[in-house]
Amino acid sequence: MKFIFVTLFPEQIKAAADHSILRRGVEAGAIQIECINPRDFSLDRHHSVDDAPFGGGVGMVLKPEPMVEAIRAARAKAPGAPVIAMSPGGTTFKQALAETWAREETGLIFVCGHYEGFDERIYHWVDMKISIGDFVLTGGELPALMIMDAVSRFVPGVLGKLASAEEDSFSSGLLEYPQYTRPVVFEGMEVPEVLRNGNHQMIARWRRKQALKATYLLRPDMLPAEPDKLDAKLLKEIQEELEKDRF
Repeated sequence: MKFIFVTLFPEQIKAAADHSILRRGVEAGAIQIECINPRDFSLDRHHSVDDAPFGGGVGMVLKPEPMVEAIRAARAKAPGAPVIAMSPGGTTFKQALAETWAREETGLIFVCGHYEGFDERIYHWVDMKISIGDFVLTGGELPALMIMDAVSRFVPGVLGKLASAEEDSFSSGLLEYPQYTRPVVFEGMEVPEVLRNGNHQMIARWRRKQALKATYLLRPDMLPAEPDKLDAKLLKEIQEELEKDRF
């Protein structure tokens, strides 16, 4: 899968992609990462890409000419790929979108802003605005990298086992259950017996219950509106146990 970044800071993208799972994905040929710098399309000898806003105000605004030409160059390298502008005012990125975008055979194009943002006319060449939360950063590179990381996990050949991504928090619709490894006892804290007895049916039930419990306590908005018979039973057990612990 191809990821193209329209960015004034390509070194930031390349540095982040040169480690861990993303690096292995690149080396395996599962993902490709390319950067296009709008400065290369600037119309003056200073390679300027921003200017003062009309109407006054602090900061500088990214000019349409170099940004749009950079977007056009990116589209030429990945015809049909969605062009995504990173913007605090965009649609909030969710796990389901990561899974959907991982199936985009044409790739993804990220347009990363900086300074005080884009000239509004630039959005005419963008397919969607995406936000990673209700806060403002100095640039769009970090949010775009986070999205690439989330999407890459579902691209075949990036993770050792695709099941690792499918079992993650949010993919199942719930927060993830607790995980343990050796040693069995660490500073008085012991791995639950159910995970060591080899009974896979009991392990699956325990994991589901723990995922429901974490979601119930931390993100109740994610719980299913109409839980199936097993989930309803587990939720009742959780509520009874929590009520008992109060006394």
